[in-house]
Amino acid sequence: MGASAVHAAWAVRMTGISKRFGAVAANDDVNLSVRVGTVHGIVGENGAGKSTLMSVLYGFYQADAGRIEVLGREARIRNADDAIALGVGMVHQHFMLVDTLTALENVMLGAEPHWLLRRADHQVRQNLQALMQSTGLHVGLDTLVSDLPVGDRQRLEILKALYRGAKVLILDEPTAVLTPQETEQLFGVLRGLREQGTTILLITHKLKEVLRLCDEVTVMRQGRVVAEMPIGQASIEGLAQAMVGRKVHMGRIERDDAAAGATALHAQGLVVRDALGVARLDQVNLTVRQGEIVGIAGVSGNGQSELLEVLAGMRPLQSGELELDGVHFDAMHALDPRRARALGVAHVPEDRHACAMVMDFPAWESAVLGYDGLPFYTRAGWMQHGTMRSATAAMMQRFDVRPPDPELKSRSFSGGNQQKLVLAREIGQAPKVLLIGQPTRGVDIGAIEFIYAQLRALRDAGCAIVLVSSELDEILALSDRVVVMNQGRVTGELAIADCNEARLGLLMAGGHA
Repeated sequence: MGASAVHAAWAVRMTGISKRFGAVAANDDVNLSVRVGTVHGIVGENGAGKSTLMSVLYGFYQADAGRIEVLGREARIRNADDAIALGVGMVHQHFMLVDTLTALENVMLGAEPHWLLRRADHQVRQNLQALMQSTGLHVGLDTLVSDLPVGDRQRLEILKALYRGAKVLILDEPTAVLTPQETEQLFGVLRGLREQGTTILLITHKLKEVLRLCDEVTVMRQGRVVAEMPIGQASIEGLAQAMVGRKVHMGRIERDDAAAGATALHAQGLVVRDALGVARLDQVNLTVRQGEIVGIAGVSGNGQSELLEVLAGMRPLQSGELELDGVHFDAMHALDPRRARALGVAHVPEDRHACAMVMDFPAWESAVLGYDGLPFYTRAGWMQHGTMRSATAAMMQRFDVRPPDPELKSRSFSGGNQQKLVLAREIGQAPKVLLIGQPTRGVDIGAIEFIYAQLRALRDAGCAIVLVSSELDEILALSDRVVVMNQGRVTGELAIADCNEARLGLLMAGGHA
């Protein structure tokens, strides 16, 4: 085999890559080799340096030192245009799409093949239809991006990269916002792309996905590569330990025989309809007692989100009754978020960006949202900004939010650290009831372990917790009871001792366990 053939076996080789941001070494003498036509996982805690490394490969950052080869040739990547010209594409965790343009227009933007837009439209449309047929990435080309479901937006981002000639595709947390069904569809597409010779670099926190999809995996910690191996030699336990630097317990911790207390929340016959009259909640009953975690399992879109919103006072009822701390609510006497909070209900929403934080606010402002009227934060009608800043600093220390700087904008923190800040805010007021949706979405292994410990401690202190999660492993690890929903109805309720993935999966599909 000649030298050129040897080099061609490597899609990407990064050697001695270092990148600093001030005093912080985001990448410290990193080496990475990725074979052509493979799926290569890159895992690590938030801040481990994996996204920075991929941003260097895609030209967002310039390395301070090191060498890059792409498809056997040394590469100087100064910007994203250089990367695209070399056949490197990237799909970001937060999609880079224009909502007011169609799918077709988003692909064309910046890559118009002709100055006459009508001719360009026809040419791009034909090429995209052929590409969709060959890859299985089907998207409505004339649909506005704002009207596309999340899974279709993901497919569009991948199509956009492939249309621009990507032979090496970087995916940053691609399943963070996908349903299990959408994740399965995406994995089918990625396997097909691999068979066609595309090389895929997968940044993810989900170790099960790494074992299912990847051929090799690289583990980063504190800016360095600490392990790399073929997937046949990897395990969830081993990868987690390499990521964190110690053993990590992610499974269920059996509690002592502590009986649940009095009823903290009771719902009867809840009905919620959308603007088209479709029932999103259909005669839902739910009881949650002090000192227990009730997991709400189900495929996303089957009423779990609406249930949390009703319990938090964010969505009105059409019919049904709700009782919180002995106070009665119904369609005529509606619960609202302010009253819910006054009754000791804390809420960690499923979408922290849309509902839990203001991204352009400094961390200390996001950390007091909804609680700024408390006497602790207000004096003689004036908000005490100094007190808010110091309280946020204490929250950050207690919940290990990194970096511990209350003045940083909320968007500057990683997803895991944003989640810990929201949890710190909601748990900090010692709630009687905690409503929490997707508590570890986009969160790394170490942070997941921490969040689990906080939820268990809160439960053991007597809080009633309603947990919505699309991750069955999470439901099984945390819940004392599990309620399963399908098409807006409760299809089953099981004690945790009676739960397994098969029984839950059957109930989630609308069957009987």
